[in-house]
Amino acid sequence: MYKRSHFLFFLLFVFFIPVPIAAQESAYATSIPQSIDYIVAVVNEDVITRYELDEAIRLSAARLQQQGLPVPDFQTLENQVLELVITKRIQIQHAQEVGLSITEGELDETIARIAADNKLSLPEFHAVLENDGIRYSKFREEIRDEMIIARLKEREVRHQVNVTEGEVDNYLQTQQTGAGTGGQDEYRLAHIMILVAEHMDSSQIQLRSERAEMVAQKLSEGADFSQLATEYSDAADASNGGIIEWRPITQMGPTFAKMLESLNPGDVTPIIQSPNGFHIFKLLGRRAQEDPTVIIDQTHSRHILIKINELTSENEAKLKIQKIQAQLNNGEDFAELAKLYSEDSSASSGGDLGWLSPGDTVAEFEQTMNALLPGQISDPIKTQFGWHLIQVLERRSQDVSSNHRRQTARNAIQTKKSDVVIQEWLRQLRDQAYIEYRLDAEP
Repeated sequence: MYKRSHFLFFLLFVFFIPVPIAAQESAYATSIPQSIDYIVAVVNEDVITRYELDEAIRLSAARLQQQGLPVPDFQTLENQVLELVITKRIQIQHAQEVGLSITEGELDETIARIAADNKLSLPEFHAVLENDGIRYSKFREEIRDEMIIARLKEREVRHQVNVTEGEVDNYLQTQQTGAGTGGQDEYRLAHIMILVAEHMDSSQIQLRSERAEMVAQKLSEGADFSQLATEYSDAADASNGGIIEWRPITQMGPTFAKMLESLNPGDVTPIIQSPNGFHIFKLLGRRAQEDPTVIIDQTHSRHILIKINELTSENEAKLKIQKIQAQLNNGEDFAELAKLYSEDSSASSGGDLGWLSPGDTVAEFEQTMNALLPGQISDPIKTQFGWHLIQVLERRSQDVSSNHRRQTARNAIQTKKSDVVIQEWLRQLRDQAYIEYRLDAEP
């Protein structure tokens, strides 16, 4: 109940903006043609305007410059960004159709966390956005859209992706035996993928093959890999120069692993064909994979929760928890009061939450729990779930190396499966959508 959603960490990564981008954005903005507003694309019953597209182009160029990546020529970037905006619009429309939304409270919490991760207060964060020429209302809606899309993808993956214990065992066994001498190494790569979809006929596949050959030829002539990835790759990481951060070679699959382990940093593979398309990799770095002992501090804790809902206001919930606190101060038993009053599923076990590891609970709960001595009971604290009283029973240091390895393997398998599911799901959404391009219809 108290675990944070994984999609939030993606948002914090995407919107971690520790340095201003306004200067970079304005430098590129001069190359964007100035024109009156008009419709550049129709997506089902919605439209994308010239102003919307230009704003997205400026932000995309600024991000590339901030990351030290080459910015494509205007027409290439315009086409890429338009496709991204269309795909985003289709997903938002689908979320509305299935009734998926983000509450104001969830949005406020996420923005507060983004500000905190940038080591800024909310007023300071607002000022940074304003100085960078980013309207707070626009930023807020962008965050809402990204949260909705992330939750939509999470919902889609949850229904289709399952990782079995057998798959985890096989993954760990493969890691142990290795894919050769480099089986225990981690690789940092750049990747270009020319997508081949299931519905394509032989002539379309041939055109995709020729496109891959053209990219390979440009690379052999000394063209910049990240530039070509940005311009030609169909992979989700294309806008990031095709960068795939450090990962074990065993995550790449046997066909890719066999070819990659013979490379030296800077080497580029020939074209590799897979069911998903044509791939070209560049090895950016290679290092020995660490397998450290993982020891964490765990806390055995219990709590009493009074929820805030349609029937119980915040003040009413606070008064209830304060009355329970008074009973505890008079010597009544915590477990018995939890069984009587707590509105959490742990009530039947006297509020016992078992052994909690870092990150298992929301931040407010964890911070309060960590400040308590064994046997100590907290003052009432409020989280998104309601008002709590927390008691720490005991603490321990636990070696979780085995669990950590299994969870890492499970995450790697799930990520690989999820990527396939999301790509196919997005393709189906686009196939079902009505899309009309009007870039060439400038007034």
